[in-house]
Amino acid sequence: MERNASSSALLSKIKGLTASLVKELSEGRSPSITIHKFRNYCTDPHSNCLCSSDLPKGQQVLTLTRQCHAYRIDVLLRVLVIVQKLLQENRHGSKRDIYYMHPSVFSEQTVVDRAISDICILLQCSRHNLNVVSVGKGLVMGWLQFLEAGRKFDCISSPTTAYTIPVHVEEVKDIVSVAKYILIVEKESVFQRLANDKFCNANRCIVITGRGYPDIPTRRFLRLLVEKLCLPVYCLVDCDPYGFDILTTYRFGSMQMAYDAKNLRVPEVQWLGVFPSDFEKYDLPQQCLLPLTSEGVKLFSFQSFQSACSSTFLSTIS
Repeated sequence: MERNASSSALLSKIKGLTASLVKELSEGRSPSITIHKFRNYCTDPHSNCLCSSDLPKGQQVLTLTRQCHAYRIDVLLRVLVIVQKLLQENRHGSKRDIYYMHPSVFSEQTVVDRAISDICILLQCSRHNLNVVSVGKGLVMGWLQFLEAGRKFDCISSPTTAYTIPVHVEEVKDIVSVAKYILIVEKESVFQRLANDKFCNANRCIVITGRGYPDIPTRRFLRLLVEKLCLPVYCLVDCDPYGFDILTTYRFGSMQMAYDAKNLRVPEVQWLGVFPSDFEKYDLPQQCLLPLTSEGVKLFSFQSFQSACSSTFLSTIS
């Protein structure tokens, strides 16, 4: 799928989509919208691939004959009008901004999120092409220097100073680094501990955190660094279902944005630990362990974990 769509090209696609819907209505036919389905995992147990194809794996046809579909189409068109205006005026807006334009209709943020994903699939573009941005939450420090929209980020001059990862990753350029590797940490508290211990001063590296589940700018920024710097990438997460889920999000992408996984995943990521085998290896006492919650058990179920990981990844982390 084309991911470098210009505003003019997207506006042309929006015009074509709405024109086709109007034509169907004028001819007395019930309009329909076809949404392709994607996945971000490999289903072949004998495959050695690190990632899945970005080709669609099915489709869903939305029609006005079903109430739930009619509501989804209504939301999609409302969000599409907002996106069209952002593109026409060359402005940016957040998902939250869009939600508050029709809060009584959208009812909750996830409704807007799905509509944005549907629009990306229909227009064959990434979310940032729609001028819809996230409120940046990722942090970076270490031996790195780059420009973003004319602003200079000079982490090298102070490797233990945290910088917010830019929201407009497409405007990042002139990346310079003398780092030997990139380290991803799950939690902001761990990131701050490394900063306090001056970890980057003693270790020539780049440290990134998404403060839990990484947002899109963090994942896109990480992918950009890997592509430009060709450095090994290690990930340090908790040895629990949520840590594994965060790890696989970095490496394979998320299910919600599987349509754009090819541009968000970083299959080079290697799990640094802690490993389940370490509990027995280092004879950790049971009182150091926390019981799984019901949500954790569900997340860690074999079916869910198998669908999120390829066979190669499982052999890598075992």
